[in-house]
Amino acid sequence: MNQQTQHYKFENAPLPYPYDALEPYIDAKTMELHHDRHLQTYIDNLNKILEDCPELQDLTLVQLICNADLFPECIRVPILNNAGGVFNHEFYFSQLNRLNDKEPTAHLALDINSQFGSFEEFKSRFKNAALSVFGSGYAWLVLNQNQDLQIITTANQDTPFPLNLCPILNIDVWEHAYYLKHYNKRADYIEDWFNVVDWNKILQNYFKCKSLFV
Repeated sequence: MNQQTQHYKFENAPLPYPYDALEPYIDAKTMELHHDRHLQTYIDNLNKILEDCPELQDLTLVQLICNADLFPECIRVPILNNAGGVFNHEFYFSQLNRLNDKEPTAHLALDINSQFGSFEEFKSRFKNAALSVFGSGYAWLVLNQNQDLQIITTANQDTPFPLNLCPILNIDVWEHAYYLKHYNKRADYIEDWFNVVDWNKILQNYFKCKSLFV
């Protein structure tokens, strides 16, 4: 799904790779359940809310998230939770590919080295951030309005947009993202996840964010 243009009625686009494409790091059953059940539930919930709100049906996911304060109070939190759930999951799935570079390249690599000291130091800080999430949520690499990279965490299905931050990379640390294979060992999941990050896609996200804050 193109998150920049898609609006109601939202659909669950197929993954851009087979369920087993990320083996042995993320198992096929987890990918199937994560995409077909968990993401689908957020999409169904969001469509159900918007079904009775024709004035909101032309808004994209990001517009729904960023304008939630203007919505009636009775639907504000449900829209934020479910639009956030759709955005966060689609963003997460879009950046995974076992066959790509294992490290950042080009300008992103330079920026990471400049702001974190090295890629290994970035990985360490990002992992610690992901481990620090209490309960459910995400860790993110984002770009701020000063065009600086930041590592942040969000709870549940919150997104970086209300903080005026542009997302470059995220990891889902809800237990459903890893429990079938990694059980309660979130640290092992994070290590495996780094093996399937598509740094070519992350570079594209980085340039998109850079263009927003020119």
